[in-house]
Amino acid sequence: MSFSQIKSYAKINLALNIVGKKTNLHKIESIIAFIDLYDLILIKKIKSKKNNISFSGKFSGNIGKKNTVSELMKILEKKKFLKDKKFHIKVDKRIPSQAGLGGGSMNAASILKYFIKKKIIRIKKKQILKISRMIGSDVILGLNPFNTILTSKNKIKIFTKYKKIHTLIVKPKFGCSTKEIYSKVKNFERPKFNRPNRNMFNLDYLKKMNNNLELIVFSKYPNLKKIKLFIEKSLNPVFVRMSGSGSVLVAYFQSKKICELAKKKFNKKYKNYWCIASKTI
Repeated sequence: MSFSQIKSYAKINLALNIVGKKTNLHKIESIIAFIDLYDLILIKKIKSKKNNISFSGKFSGNIGKKNTVSELMKILEKKKFLKDKKFHIKVDKRIPSQAGLGGGSMNAASILKYFIKKKIIRIKKKQILKISRMIGSDVILGLNPFNTILTSKNKIKIFTKYKKIHTLIVKPKFGCSTKEIYSKVKNFERPKFNRPNRNMFNLDYLKKMNNNLELIVFSKYPNLKKIKLFIEKSLNPVFVRMSGSGSVLVAYFQSKKICELAKKKFNKKYKNYWCIASKTI
């Protein structure tokens, strides 16, 4: 049996507000898009007593035995959804970790979506939501990788027709611990996205928004703020914003030409930083 290929796309937060806290988790609202950067997942059914899960690629170095893919498989087996079926899963990691791009969560979401689509598992919507939350709060977003608005009431609104946005994705040499960054949140915003509409994806609207976690990350990593200022002043973006809890910065552009030119200028200034030109899917 040959491998099936799955593209697991990176997620970016075009805007992110912290609006409160409930037990151990913070309540957030966010405007979300997916870009054409992806991890490539190969999967096939095998005759074995256990699943075979492996990671390779540029960003596979820090992935331990406990990861989102192994956790998903463990949950599905424990709940008897796989009915003793075993799989060989190979993940080519092209999305950097601890970057704010949701790479691990999207891997789990993409595999879960594959199982559902191929009718390998039969599962109700409530069970999908429960399993997704057991792995990570943003896993559910990867089941439908379209422009999405997550409201403060934890409602998800998906938009399928929209204009593509060109982006420059910049990753410094360090990563950010989501748990550590959120632990330093002291202030909350009033909700802004509880009436989601497609106009919220317009660049003119987005440039007025924020990522509430930026100040926390910049205070810990002042060099990241310097990079953002360089991009704003020298590369002609519409705006620049950190994604998630960092450390990735995303610069947004009106055209592919301006974005590609910005990439060349950035690579000249910061030769050792990871940087790609991409666009929303």
